Amino acid sequence: MKINRRELLKNAALVSGATLVSAPFYSGKNLFAQLALPTLPSPENSGIEHIVIVTMENRSFDHFLGWLPNAEGKQAGLTYVDSAGVSHSTHSLSGDYTGCPHPGPDHSYSGGRVEYDNGQMDGFLRAGSNDVYSIGYYGEQDIPFYAELARNYTACDRYFASILGPTFPNRLFLYAAQTDRLSNSTNFSSLPTIWDSLASAGVSANYFYSNVPFTALWGAKYLGISRLYEEFLLRASTGTLPAVSFVDPRYTILDDGTGNDDHPHADIREGDLFLHRTFEAVARGPKWANTVFIVNFDEWGGFFEHVAPPRATAANNVDTDLVNGKTLLGLRVPTVVASPFSRGNPADPRVSALVFDHTSVLKLIEWRWGLAPLTPRDASDDVLNLAYALDFSQPDAVVPSLPKPQAPLVAAPCLQNLFGGILSSAGTATPTGVWQELGKHAAAHGFYVNHLL
Repeated sequence: MKINRRELLKNAALVSGATLVSAPFYSGKNLFAQLALPTLPSPENSGIEHIVIVTMENRSFDHFLGWLPNAEGKQAGLTYVDSAGVSHSTHSLSGDYTGCPHPGPDHSYSGGRVEYDNGQMDGFLRAGSNDVYSIGYYGEQDIPFYAELARNYTACDRYFASILGPTFPNRLFLYAAQTDRLSNSTNFSSLPTIWDSLASAGVSANYFYSNVPFTALWGAKYLGISRLYEEFLLRASTGTLPAVSFVDPRYTILDDGTGNDDHPHADIREGDLFLHRTFEAVARGPKWANTVFIVNFDEWGGFFEHVAPPRATAANNVDTDLVNGKTLLGLRVPTVVASPFSRGNPADPRVSALVFDHTSVLKLIEWRWGLAPLTPRDASDDVLNLAYALDFSQPDAVVPSLPKPQAPLVAAPCLQNLFGGILSSAGTATPTGVWQELGKHAAAHGFYVNHLL
């Protein structure tokens, strides 16, 4: 049941001719109404007992995995025009692990639409204070662990962020299948979440965090399920993880380069090391044979992308950019699904070309444990259940030897940013302000906050 780009597009051509294949993008509904999806096993016989979701920050597919064989990626050879009419070519960022001298690329709701430019995907040097950093890219040598994870398991090259906007709206989609805001506001949320659905069904779940808990956005409601990352490592190694685990890295609170979340200006070597540590704890633990380990990124971070996002069913009326009841998905993010049910061949990587977004993770959880959809988005067929990226026919629980990244002993700070220098165009609040404010909310509601705020 191997699902890769070459096989999928070959089948698409047989069904509907070259027009479909040559389209700039295609939605799940448009493509898969014509193509038969693989038959999934019954959820209870799937072999899945644990799902782990690790969500990093602010990188696009082309920027991070555009080099991956069999994937729809582009890196070198693209040209973008800035606001002054000057053309610039995409370029390698190899060796520049933080991008400290540059402004963080714009990934706000309005800035994303400048970059999207009605599907032309050519506005990356015209949004906010973007400079050539936004059209830079990394190769596999720069992210050695994540590169090999993608080669050895399954990458998804049509996994889009859920909304063309910044971190908070997209993380809300990941947990609630909708958003109640378009910017990085720390106003408390009352949206029902996947944690509510799991609790009602008696399915165990935890949220694990490294410094600031995103669950504090709901006040103290999820205090009881929120645990520190160190507990995750212990429970993974001893086989005592809950059925569903959401795991967050150390957010780049001060925009000083010392986070491990991959958000500019964090050192991507630190992010790669965090992912290695997290994966190894799970994969070397006693429950690996029945685990799906997902790494996704909340949104594209303002970095260049050549694939225009499709539209999907609106979850509510917050995003008013509607066409026939559908809103734009965000740009692609570099997602990898690692599991005994998604083993690939590093010499011929396994790439799923199916259309997913963050609610595809929710659809996977809902499918496995018989939960109702949270909103019209995760109830629709515009994006697919992430289970379709898996291969249940020949599970392989042998864990390959993947490289341990060589991160700096101490992350070098972006000194020009440490005291309010260049800050990211991340919506209505800088990383400094939004994470510090959420941290204060968290501390006031009884969470342990692992940072001086």
